[in-house]
Amino acid sequence: MDLLDRQILNILQSGFPLVERPFERIGETVGIAETEAIERIVSLKRRNVVRQIGAIFDTRRLGYKTSLVAMKFHEGDLDAAARIINEHPGVSHNYARTGQLNLWFTVAVPPSETIEDTVDRMARDTGALAVRVMPTIRFFKIGVNFDMIRQEGAATDYFSPDGLDDKVNGNTDPQRWNRAEVITEQDRSAIRELQEDLPLVGRPFAEMAERLELTEAELFAKAAELMRRGLMRRYSAVLHHRRAGFSSNAMAVWRVPEERAVEVGTIMAASKWVTHCYQRPTFPDWKYTHFTMIHATTEGQCEQVARDISQETGISDYKLLYSTREYKKTRVRYFV
Repeated sequence: MDLLDRQILNILQSGFPLVERPFERIGETVGIAETEAIERIVSLKRRNVVRQIGAIFDTRRLGYKTSLVAMKFHEGDLDAAARIINEHPGVSHNYARTGQLNLWFTVAVPPSETIEDTVDRMARDTGALAVRVMPTIRFFKIGVNFDMIRQEGAATDYFSPDGLDDKVNGNTDPQRWNRAEVITEQDRSAIRELQEDLPLVGRPFAEMAERLELTEAELFAKAAELMRRGLMRRYSAVLHHRRAGFSSNAMAVWRVPEERAVEVGTIMAASKWVTHCYQRPTFPDWKYTHFTMIHATTEGQCEQVARDISQETGISDYKLLYSTREYKKTRVRYFV
């Protein structure tokens, strides 16, 4: 990738323009024509640097239930188990990781189903040796973003000083992150359209708006409304981390005393290298409370970030669980 590609990737991640001709706007920003901007993005998608361009929604606020799940398998059974788990449409991320629990995935289910029943079926179907369901207790940060020019983390969105809600939408209700909103049929229709991968043409929103019987301006106003209500986080690209140069990612798990849970979680979330930060439940054989995702260009950088966080928080009991295989990474499709 050259400098223009990297500039475009920064825009696609964090400031994708919701306008009639977004690629023309991107081209103007970096100093190239609309056609070249489209050609470059087509090339980035063909090389799987860009996975998808579309809306990112808040699973919980849409009424879906979601959880991180960890399982243990014999090494020889891991690939087959992952394939079975991937068949569930609510599984968006699925990784093999180092450590005592070697398969980690996130799953979302609609309001009519339960996480527990879904995971029980998965465990039976795959012959899992151990299962740990780890829903979020406290949410501190979610906001994957990379500075492609400097080749460093740039995850600053959705960080809250009190560790309970996100700053982007100006929310003041500390439990709103975990509360479903009322969803109208018009909302559902817009969500179904906005979640799909954006076509790489001059006016990519035109057919979308036509199907919704809206003008493009009305569609953009609807997207802005969904963001104000906290249903939609942003409209952006999802990158393939490794192909984009961030070849190492570690899930750092930390043992934090409950009385310091919010304080420490807030400090962890402040790191630009940390893209996700949550507090999750413990088990007799699993004492780690806080989970931070660290993406970097090398394992050494991941380890340095963890050391910096440890020094700043005073938490020395932690582990880095590196992903060794990516079995699935996609966005959940809602109301389909």
